[in-house]
Amino acid sequence: MRTLTIQTMTSIWLQTLISVTLVSLVSFIGAVTISLSIDRLRKMLLLLVSFAAGSLIGDAFLHLLPEAYAQDDGSMRIPLLIITGIVVFFALEKFLHWRHCHIPTTEQHRHPVGLNNLIGDGFHNLLDGMIIAGAFLVDTTLGVATTLAVILHEIPQEIGDFSILIHAGYTKKRALFFNVISAIIAILGAVIALTIANSSAVAERYFIPLTIGGFIYIVAADLIPELKREEHLGKSAAQLGAMIVGIGLMALLLVLE
Repeated sequence: MRTLTIQTMTSIWLQTLISVTLVSLVSFIGAVTISLSIDRLRKMLLLLVSFAAGSLIGDAFLHLLPEAYAQDDGSMRIPLLIITGIVVFFALEKFLHWRHCHIPTTEQHRHPVGLNNLIGDGFHNLLDGMIIAGAFLVDTTLGVATTLAVILHEIPQEIGDFSILIHAGYTKKRALFFNVISAIIAILGAVIALTIANSSAVAERYFIPLTIGGFIYIVAADLIPELKREEHLGKSAAQLGAMIVGIGLMALLLVLE
């Protein structure tokens, strides 16, 4: 756990704001893919989803969980907070009608209407900002790993969100505009987290275990079910390979610490 001097906090604020800005810029990727066919986009997205699933698993178990237990007194606080994170993300999806779906909208694969999606995605981005800030409060490497995991997850997520808005009747310009506005909310989440966290202990004791629960829920409830729909052996093997690469990337960051 780092000692938070004024100089350290200034560095954390700078690192966090740069990171969440990079995450927010991912929202522009939807416009880049609009010219692709649904079939081609679907094939590309499923590999990206596999890679994102691996990165979230790797970050949760290789980076966040060891950090959460580093200063723990052996109590049940961490597992209870992880379970709380899972329950909170489940509740958000149920009551905000927000789902981490990454497949383009078609007649066979429908999504909630555009407004519901924007509301849910905005709250999702708020949490992303708080998660990244909490990670940087604990350790710079942890912050970088978490930012990378979020970005890898956001790429297919933002493409899916853009396709939902287009399907809901938004023009390309309006869809891009609202997607960017929703993404910028991550900066607000980061500012809130950095403001209320007077010490890294706050992030380590609460943000980190809740983040682990959130990441586990996203992978188990949203990403893996999408991947299980693929029954072709070769494509399934490619997805498994992409997931392993995502996990390996998080493991590589441990070596580079």
